Amino acid sequence: MQSGTNIRRIKACLQNNVSERNYDPEDQCGTNGCSVVKKKPEVSFYLLHEGVGVALVTVFILVLWGLVHLSLQQLVFGKTTGEFNAVRARKHLERITSVGPRPVGSRENEVLTVNFLLEQIEHIKAISASGPNSVTVDVQRPTGSYKIPGGFTSYCKVSNIAVRLEPKAGAQHLMLANCHFDTVANSPGASDDAVSCAVMLEVLRSLANLSTPLRHGVVFLFNGAEETLLQASHGFITQHPWAKQVRAFINLEAVGVGGKELVFQTGPENPWLIQAYNHAAKHPFASVVGQEIFQSRLIPSDTDFRIYRDFGNIPGIDLAFIENGFIYHTKYDTPDRILTDSIQRAGDNILAVLKHLVMSKELADSSEYAHGNMVFFDLLGMVVVAYPEHVGTIINYMTALATFLYLFKKCFHPSNMGGRYVNELACATVAVILSWSVTLLTVVFIAFVVSLMGRSMFWYNNFYTCMFMYGSAATGMMVLFHTLSKNLYGGVRRLEVGELYFDVSLLLWCGALVYFTAIGLCSAYVPMLMVAFPLATKLLLAREFKLRGASVKYSVLYQLGLALPYVHFMFLIWLVFEVFTPTLGRSNTYPPDVFLATIVTLTILFFSSFFLHFIYLARSTKWLLAGLGTVFTVFLLLVSCGMFFPYTADPSGPRPKRVFIQVESRDSGLWINSVDYTGMQHITPIIPEINDTIMTNCQEDRPFCGYPWFRSDKSNWYLPAPEVFPKSPVEFQLLSKEETKWGTVKMTFEVKGPSHMSLYLMLHQGASLSSWWFGDATPQLYLAREYSIFYTHGLDAPAWNFWFEIQPPREEGPEGMISVAISSHYYFGEDQRTVQLDDMLQRFPKWAFPSSWVSTYHMYRY
Repeated sequence: MQSGTNIRRIKACLQNNVSERNYDPEDQCGTNGCSVVKKKPEVSFYLLHEGVGVALVTVFILVLWGLVHLSLQQLVFGKTTGEFNAVRARKHLERITSVGPRPVGSRENEVLTVNFLLEQIEHIKAISASGPNSVTVDVQRPTGSYKIPGGFTSYCKVSNIAVRLEPKAGAQHLMLANCHFDTVANSPGASDDAVSCAVMLEVLRSLANLSTPLRHGVVFLFNGAEETLLQASHGFITQHPWAKQVRAFINLEAVGVGGKELVFQTGPENPWLIQAYNHAAKHPFASVVGQEIFQSRLIPSDTDFRIYRDFGNIPGIDLAFIENGFIYHTKYDTPDRILTDSIQRAGDNILAVLKHLVMSKELADSSEYAHGNMVFFDLLGMVVVAYPEHVGTIINYMTALATFLYLFKKCFHPSNMGGRYVNELACATVAVILSWSVTLLTVVFIAFVVSLMGRSMFWYNNFYTCMFMYGSAATGMMVLFHTLSKNLYGGVRRLEVGELYFDVSLLLWCGALVYFTAIGLCSAYVPMLMVAFPLATKLLLAREFKLRGASVKYSVLYQLGLALPYVHFMFLIWLVFEVFTPTLGRSNTYPPDVFLATIVTLTILFFSSFFLHFIYLARSTKWLLAGLGTVFTVFLLLVSCGMFFPYTADPSGPRPKRVFIQVESRDSGLWINSVDYTGMQHITPIIPEINDTIMTNCQEDRPFCGYPWFRSDKSNWYLPAPEVFPKSPVEFQLLSKEETKWGTVKMTFEVKGPSHMSLYLMLHQGASLSSWWFGDATPQLYLAREYSIFYTHGLDAPAWNFWFEIQPPREEGPEGMISVAISSHYYFGEDQRTVQLDDMLQRFPKWAFPSSWVSTYHMYRY
């Protein structure tokens, strides 16, 4: 009802403006007896033919996408210097991954991989011994603990290999390069993060064999406990004696498999770091937009960058492989999926940037250059544009000022009698915003319907089906809305109406520019580009448009003027979809179709903003609407019929469904978690006993719902199975329980068990936790009711000892003061498998990736 009222208001507004414009003195003869009236060309003479307009825009989009795709495929630009040997690095990669998955505490991680890395480092040390630089190796096995979001973590004797390269005279200032060689369970971890360690070995070899001494030193840290909440990096930066000399760092990570490594966050502040990357990187690939997306916590991931930043108070550069995140943390993360050129470009970049930094004056006194942020982005991977944030603020406001002057001049044009232009601009702006709202709500509604039909994630195996489905709906709704709006104007002065809607797009982008700049977002450079280039193009083509209207020449030149900001905008679109689409396969908390449809719609709306006025300059849009309607209808029918299956085991491009299966000892069964939103709807037809009748609910009287690893209620299935008896069971012992002189009860415990364990504490009514001790952590007071402490240890670790103090309730109930649960996870070795588990794994389809292990859960009440 409200929408109809808004449309009537806009219609009345537009019709009033049109009536004011019907009178034109130039079209009248006057009273002095003119005998010949010069006839003006028909309005349609100035308008763009529908077929030509659609063809031009289509070609424009395809050419830009082709440029983006070409730049992404071109991993290495030009000839390499030969300083970095990618072939040798690949051999290191294959050797590291040949031992299989490397969870913390496993022999593969703590012995085999450590020994291989030490062997290679000692070889590099030997061949560079006569050079001007020295190599020192230290194997660290730190123990510590620290607070994490939502809990606490403790670790004991995890592995670090630190290699110090410095001039033989010594160095006071150090640069840190970090990678990790451990993996999650059941994944060989080629991209995450063995390839980074392979690259670092070769960078170390190259720097160690330089014929000139370094100005500063470098520490290469090969850390063996990153997948366990970033523990090894914490152990280094808080405990290693070299850490005090570290002034900055480079962290090598992965959220995908292969492709280009993206600089996705830098700092905090310290603009000299991105300037160094800009100056030295051979094949740049960087985006401050990626940084602000990642730091907004929209991506469920974390890196060692946070540890060095928060606990070491040092700035750094975070790089990550981002492509093909569909197989990240799966069995498909193998060396053969990483191209040698991908290794070459990463090695060239890291080597060049490290060499530049260790020879720079900034590293010696980084605090002098610490203030300020940088705006940075690359253009198709060929060059990085970087400038200080305060310079960007000046550029942004100058661009906004130019836009306001352009619009201000129009407001005071003689033809703007009685504020006609301002009134029209306001009405058109309302119309555009209303069209955005209607389009977004329509497409989101369609996505909800698709989810309710049980066809969610139909696009997971083929992303373009999503663009055809939701993209055609969004484009069609927007074109339809503005076609109806165009009819309100009638056929009067269509060129001026088209120009009016260009001004609306300019005004809206300028509003975004001012807002982003005001709140301090470096990403404000995007709306700056989307204002500056269209404005300049419009001014340059003003005479052509006035003389010939929306001619083919004008349309082509107009698109050429938009090419640079639009090709960069298209790259950012690719970046968003490349990161978020695979991430939706690792989340089960909300309908992914709604999220993806929203991003697709926003992409269409933003991308089409400066083509919106073409609708008003076109003679017709009926064939375009018919085509878009046909595409949407066809794909809706195909999706409804289940023609697009979300998953595939195709070796050239697997898209697996992720499932976690734990053999759980508490009630003797298989605890199954679906990682994505589709649950078990595609598994049940193949394994009928895994169905919705065995879904579990949270047991509120047990810590963390009574399960060893808790996810949402929606994603839990529990299938009865024979009880398991690990050969290395958990030993949980209460060593002492005593009342302190200040009225609390202190309990001391000792735990022995596998390398991965979790402690859950749930206080009963009236009780409170007054203090606790885990490892060397400072006692902390928490006010919550439930706590989680995640514990990891390496080889030959002693028993885990800890205590906590409880303020008991005034009246203690029969169930005591606190429930304490200890869970264990057997990620490797003979205790990882059971006969029943292996039988179940054999029944899963090839397109599924069931990551499995044995877990135990024991609860005690005191």
